Amino acid sequence: MRRIALLAFMALGASVCPAQQNGSQATHIDVDGYTIDAQINPSTQTINAHVVVRFASLDDRANSATFELNNALNISQITDAKGNALNSARTQADNTVRVTFPGILPKGQMTEITFIYDGRLSGDEESPIYGIKFASIQSDYGFLLYPSRWFPISGYTTDRFTSKMNITVPQGYEVIGSGSGTSRPDSGSGVVFTYDFTKPSFPGDIAIVKGEPVKNSTDGSTTTLWFRGPQTAFADAYGETTAHMVAHFTSLYGLAPYANLTLVETADGAPNGYGGPGLVFLAPRAIAKDVNVKVLANQISRQWWETDVSPVNRNHIWIENGMALYSEALWTEHEKGAAALEATMHDNEVTSLTVDDVPIIQSSRLEDYSPEYWALTAYKGAVVLGMLRSTMGDDKFFAGLKKFLSDKAWQSATTADFRAACESAMGEDLRYFFIQWVENNGAPEFKLEYTIFRVGTKGYRVQGKITQDLDTFRMPVDLKIETDGNPEVKRVEVMGTSSEFSVDTFGKPRSVTIDSGNKVLHMNPQMRVDVAIRKGEQYVQIGEFPEALKEFQRALDTQRTSSMAHYRVGEVFFLQHNYQSAANEFREALNGDNNPKWVEVWAHIYLGKVFDITGQRDRAVNEYTQAQRTRDNTQGAQDEVSKYLKQPYSEKGKDAV
Repeated sequence: MRRIALLAFMALGASVCPAQQNGSQATHIDVDGYTIDAQINPSTQTINAHVVVRFASLDDRANSATFELNNALNISQITDAKGNALNSARTQADNTVRVTFPGILPKGQMTEITFIYDGRLSGDEESPIYGIKFASIQSDYGFLLYPSRWFPISGYTTDRFTSKMNITVPQGYEVIGSGSGTSRPDSGSGVVFTYDFTKPSFPGDIAIVKGEPVKNSTDGSTTTLWFRGPQTAFADAYGETTAHMVAHFTSLYGLAPYANLTLVETADGAPNGYGGPGLVFLAPRAIAKDVNVKVLANQISRQWWETDVSPVNRNHIWIENGMALYSEALWTEHEKGAAALEATMHDNEVTSLTVDDVPIIQSSRLEDYSPEYWALTAYKGAVVLGMLRSTMGDDKFFAGLKKFLSDKAWQSATTADFRAACESAMGEDLRYFFIQWVENNGAPEFKLEYTIFRVGTKGYRVQGKITQDLDTFRMPVDLKIETDGNPEVKRVEVMGTSSEFSVDTFGKPRSVTIDSGNKVLHMNPQMRVDVAIRKGEQYVQIGEFPEALKEFQRALDTQRTSSMAHYRVGEVFFLQHNYQSAANEFREALNGDNNPKWVEVWAHIYLGKVFDITGQRDRAVNEYTQAQRTRDNTQGAQDEVSKYLKQPYSEKGKDAV
């Protein structure tokens, strides 16, 4: 299903998910809150639930309401506030339940219905988001996350709600949730954990845990960590980093909804990270000796950019996902400086341009968690925010973020709300910026023409024009002029397809460069190469090797000496057991532009593997030795080298073609 979605999107421009089109369900309702009473039995991996939903109809003459509920859960009854049974119909294809009422629902008035259901959630069931595990009940742990639809949901990711959860588990287990929590003995042999969340947000995640957590106190914050097995050894490091991140993001965004967070380990197959109010869930692969700061920064930032403020519908979800990814970049800048930020943002730009025919403001057209969904809402969203920061300047940009969060705290918001906050901080109209980067698609390709004149006896003048191919484009762009003395930077307002400029310098100009700081998303030959390679990598991830090779060939058509493109082609041939062609491509990678540098060590490693497979051990050892001499340990390269110098590489469990 994910493969079909990605291929359909690349072929047709976008895959449309009917339940998500325009960011809402066909029947419009506004859920006010839930009262959830559930019994969870870890030994049988089952849940029995009694859920009261309070909602108001937003339509004039509606007599039905549609909810999403996990297909693995079996509904025994749905009743109204008086206990009368209601008719319902389930659609397995999209996990929906349509509830029909005997009369018209009064518009704007609160309606209350009760769902009674049960089922087994072992984690092996088909997830509402194909291939990603969001719910799993095991004998020693469990987690039920909002995207699993373990309770009836309307307006997924957009309709904010309050909740009161009473979750019963056997003695020896504990339940973790959002909000103020209490516990009491059950009338049987269990314990009831109650979590009351009174502000509208997304308090729909719980964890079932055993034992004792690690508590880490750093920078005035206390982080509670429920890690299991070997991951427990890394809990303190994650606790310290969490506190540092909360402190840093507080300085950028204002006070956090929760200063003390709880981190919970999930399971293999779950997303690397997932955030809920006061909670961060991490998959085992995201917990290691070296703290996974990208995943952690992304999820911690969502305390502001999801828990506190969220999009009014999925067309505006770029603010949430973009700010979460941009927060990763901001943490990189904080830890490693401006150069590291620039490298990170370039990587984000490449991924953002893999989707170039859908505007951000039409994000609801895309399938949730699909590669194109993340490319548009997260990667392009982060790039747009970086450009906005460059346009506004740091002080006004972060003032705008704080104003937006303050004005819309515990509410849903739109792009217009975000723009208004930025304009208030900027003191200028930013409509042109949002038209270009949020409401339109595509990126310009700049061309520069200029002439240098001597001005009297004391200086020089550079006159020229910047051209590009987008007629409605308007954006401030920096020119860097290298001179005999210090370089000079001039900001030019580029408007339309041709913009003239004139810059006076004291030293004699040597060269003029457009956007040397990489602050404006634009195309150029190298970017086309990088984007084609990234698209090819996405195809490789889903096993579509012919399509991947087409993208890599596009990169090579633009830049024949691209070491990265040749290396990626070599990888595909290696996976297809076409070892002669793979070896040829790895040789071409070594003879190319050597960008990025790590291609050298891994090309030698792959050549060593090819020679081991084909029974040429001496030649294999020679390649491993050359890899060793690079001293490059990117992605554990030297560990691989040491391993295969000791014993030949073999394809265990695979038959050679």
